[in-house]
Amino acid sequence: MPSSFSLSRRALLAAAATPLLRSADGWADLFDGRSLNGWTASENAASWKVEDGCLAADGPRSHLFYSGPIAQHHFRNFELHVEALARPGANSGVYFHTEYHQTGWPAKGFEVQVNGSATGEGGYRERKKTGSLYGVRNVYKQLVGDGGWFALDVAVRGKNVRISLNGTLVSEYTEAVPPLVAAGADASGRILSSGTIALQCHDAGSKVLYRAVRIRPLPDNAPPPADAVPAAPADETARGLLRLAAANVPVVDYHSHLKAGLTLPRLLAHGRRHGIFHGVAVNCGKGFPVEDNAGARRFHDSMAGEPCFIAMQAEGREWTGMFSHEAAGLFDYIFTDSMTWTDNRGRRMRTWIASEVGVIPDAQEFMDTLVDRAAGILNKEPVDIYANPTYVPDQLAARYDELWTDERILKVVRAAKANGVAIEINNRYKLPGRRVLEAAKAEGCRFAFGTNNGGPEDIGRCEYGVEMAAALGLRWKDFFVPGGKGERAIDRKPQALKG
Repeated sequence: MPSSFSLSRRALLAAAATPLLRSADGWADLFDGRSLNGWTASENAASWKVEDGCLAADGPRSHLFYSGPIAQHHFRNFELHVEALARPGANSGVYFHTEYHQTGWPAKGFEVQVNGSATGEGGYRERKKTGSLYGVRNVYKQLVGDGGWFALDVAVRGKNVRISLNGTLVSEYTEAVPPLVAAGADASGRILSSGTIALQCHDAGSKVLYRAVRIRPLPDNAPPPADAVPAAPADETARGLLRLAAANVPVVDYHSHLKAGLTLPRLLAHGRRHGIFHGVAVNCGKGFPVEDNAGARRFHDSMAGEPCFIAMQAEGREWTGMFSHEAAGLFDYIFTDSMTWTDNRGRRMRTWIASEVGVIPDAQEFMDTLVDRAAGILNKEPVDIYANPTYVPDQLAARYDELWTDERILKVVRAAKANGVAIEINNRYKLPGRRVLEAAKAEGCRFAFGTNNGGPEDIGRCEYGVEMAAALGLRWKDFFVPGGKGERAIDRKPQALKG
């Protein structure tokens, strides 16, 4: 967005003296900087005021609908530019393709979420952050801080919607033809159409300021951008992902890697297409790409500002002596697996490498050791997610259901629950098995989707996670989301690292 669109308060007040309806380049101000002219509030109209040239949302729930002369307040394709400031704990939103609704939430159109640190109310916990196309393509990480102005840009062209924060594309949706919602995949039933713009005052505890609301109407036949992501395939996985997104389940692949030529832009485009937010992990440990604090910081810094989570995959049991609390604390979360450990004879093995495992003369002894090591990892190491859970080496894979007895399953899932570690539903290995997941649910564990891709060809769409979430009836309360500082495993176990 050109700097001329970032209006200062002085410029806004000057513009208010002579309201600009439409500029030579097609942009028009929907807010004149001094009054509510051209806007109609729903219930609790007093929640909307003009303060120092800004629209202020402050009070009980109300929605402010544009009802002015620009395009007769009816827009199909457009570019919308909004400048907003959200106070700590504030929840708000910008609606499009909507229509006036006197009470409650608008029944038509889409909401672009404005929510930095609001966590919900009562027993509900809001997962969707600023930049989300609410319930359709969600952002799960706070990308703009509380108390500071930011630019929110929304562009609708045909079947494509793009949302940017401060110039960075953070979410995108290309509607299928016919829309997936027509098959009942999205409980909200929202379909791209046309309508007006509205702003949301969510509740009395949410204060948000808007100092610019500008729009450039586009022709009804405006084509999508040349590089728009394709629509998601119209299959059951896509419907399942959309159902989960609409139901407040964090649709996040927490176990993504930039490997074998997979670039971050390609990974993020994959996520935007399918409605999956990504956590990008770097392998940290003995013999892996990052082996010290400096390497951890370099990776973190290289990802700063990107619309994704940044994760540390802790490898091997040596990692706790290789990284400091400060370096590990740079990451949004940490995960590990129990695929590298030392047996009772002092032999270190990586269980996914058959030659390191060798012949297993006593499967029961091996399993007892594996379970002991897994429980020890969960009890001692500061990790948020247990990845590749219940993996057994190829030599024993055919006996998975036999060897993972109820007793062994309970020992691992109870250790995870006791330490607040989420169980990954892993797409690569289709792990853990359903019996393990059922036991983990019964014990009150949380879950997280994870791919563990080897490159660009096996990213997948969390198919196994979608399947298991439906089979087990998992709800949003059953899923992990990264906590803020003070809430992560690294904060709960500050003495665990010696590096």
